[in-house]
Amino acid sequence: MANMDIKTFVTVASKLPPEIAILIRGPHGIGKSQLVKQVASDIRYDSSDEGLPLIDRRLAQMTEGDIIGLPELVDGVTRFCPVDWILRACREPVVLLLDELNRATIEVQQCAFQLVLDRELNGHKLHPQTRIFCAINASPEYQVNEMDPALLDRFWTVDLEPTKEDWVAWAKDKIDDVIIDFINHYPAHLRHIGQIEPGKIYPTPRSYEKLNSSLDSIGWSPSDLAGEACPSGFYALSTGFIGVEASIAFRDFVQSLDAQISAEDILNRWSKFKTKVTSLKDDKKNAIIEKLVDHCKDNDWSLKQAKSACAFIKDLSGEMVVSFFNSVLETNNIPNIRKVHKFIGMLVVETVTAAEAS
Repeated sequence: MANMDIKTFVTVASKLPPEIAILIRGPHGIGKSQLVKQVASDIRYDSSDEGLPLIDRRLAQMTEGDIIGLPELVDGVTRFCPVDWILRACREPVVLLLDELNRATIEVQQCAFQLVLDRELNGHKLHPQTRIFCAINASPEYQVNEMDPALLDRFWTVDLEPTKEDWVAWAKDKIDDVIIDFINHYPAHLRHIGQIEPGKIYPTPRSYEKLNSSLDSIGWSPSDLAGEACPSGFYALSTGFIGVEASIAFRDFVQSLDAQISAEDILNRWSKFKTKVTSLKDDKKNAIIEKLVDHCKDNDWSLKQAKSACAFIKDLSGEMVVSFFNSVLETNNIPNIRKVHKFIGMLVVETVTAAEAS
């Protein structure tokens, strides 16, 4: 049994031989299906620039006929017609995800057993490059069927333990910056760990994705509300996705004055946020520096944006100025480096000279 974070799992799983079936065990809502899709996109076959297609099937919703197919009579002999997705996995390389394996009936588990053990079903052999992944929710809180030890023995089994860093890396450019900042400040609210109270709503990585899309569709973007009173219904909406405790903390976080200033706020709305930023403590300012550097890696700054970034840096301590400039250099984003240097280069030289003189 191997405990892994998501980054390590993706690296290892995509490199295993195709005949090794992989079993992912972990709590609900951590994105096991999306994770397998990511691994599938990383696998290359026959010099293709594209990854393998993913076939995702929920075994808990199936009977054995949904896997082995239906019988037909040919020349007086009964045979089973394979279902379309099994036939595809035999004719071409795919990633086959058999989800909720331990919620399936015993008969469906036996079909999965033959696929994993023999890489065939009713005489139809899987393509040599087809990969099999299975995913289960492994916890006493779930209503599941025990898996046969002989079946477990056929897998490379991983107990997935996603970290805050895993989620933040995934959430970048997908989730509102304020929600990401909230998780960075309060990682315990990303996923409940411990006893589960029946019927109670708990936050999961998946629930924050749903909360983000719902807030965005209503026009209640947390980034736009930062530092202001949240509208009526904001808290109630949040509780339906992440529960009471996390929703209280999230609402207070959005409304707080030292709220969560994003890189875009500094780059595009510096005049609006200057007063708030000036009152922040050094740890908050350092957090903003990190956001600016992350933004600098993957984005092309305009001269105006570079000027705004340097306007923010200019009022900070000499060490912070040097740290910012060195971090920008390490991004290797040459156009941005040149623009930043245009506004802050002399300031860095003066700061270093003053430090050496003292």
